[in-house]
Amino acid sequence: MAPDMGMADMAVETVRGLVYGPSGKQLDVYRPAGTSGPAPTVLLWHGIGPDERDVMEPLARTAAERGLLVLAPDWRSDAADGGRAHLLESLAFARKEAGGLGGDGESCVLAGWSAGAGTALGVALRPEIADGWRPRAVVGAAGRYDLPARTTGTAPLADLAAGRDPGVPVHLVHGSRDAVLDAHHSRDLAEVLRAAGRAVTLQEPETDHAGMIMTEYDPAADRCVPTTAAHAVAAGRVMAGVLAEAAGGTA
Repeated sequence: MAPDMGMADMAVETVRGLVYGPSGKQLDVYRPAGTSGPAPTVLLWHGIGPDERDVMEPLARTAAERGLLVLAPDWRSDAADGGRAHLLESLAFARKEAGGLGGDGESCVLAGWSAGAGTALGVALRPEIADGWRPRAVVGAAGRYDLPARTTGTAPLADLAAGRDPGVPVHLVHGSRDAVLDAHHSRDLAEVLRAAGRAVTLQEPETDHAGMIMTEYDPAADRCVPTTAAHAVAAGRVMAGVLAEAAGGTA
């Protein structure tokens, strides 16, 4: 089932707390209700906060309303390996189990927000860490790409400079008002990819770092929480549209 960019929002089914991998981490599933055939699939990684799959719920739910199956796993950035095992275990789970959940794991979009963005791109640049597998596309939201990716230990920009090719379309979305990670990080990556003749898109909705995933930072909780602020809702809809476009194979 290809996502319909003009469709009305669909009802969403949620499955919470599925255990993945030997580490026993959990993930949540968001999928369109009452559809036939496999839905386009997105594996969506949160940022550096440990075990924050709940933070991704507003975006994951909005993307599922567009007809996508979205898997949002926990992972711990403070693990001894920086979260690498958790991330790769969640990827293995998605590839193996998405079919039984109503999706297609072998042709899924790999997406991430903040630290999760470079982490997702790293897999495409170094497919050997996933037995040669590459995602259908990569979507990076509010990311930075000059730091080592948690999946690979090398910076995506360094891999590109060394001649590595992501081999798939890369879609970047970055809030123009991001004071945590300036939008130039995504612009710099887009420029490098374009110069190399690679398929890349870049959108800069008028929002901040947390707003990119339909949240706002709550200092008391020290985490991002859902918000109905107009700028964040609009940015989240842009992001969900990019995920749908990527899942449909349009560069």
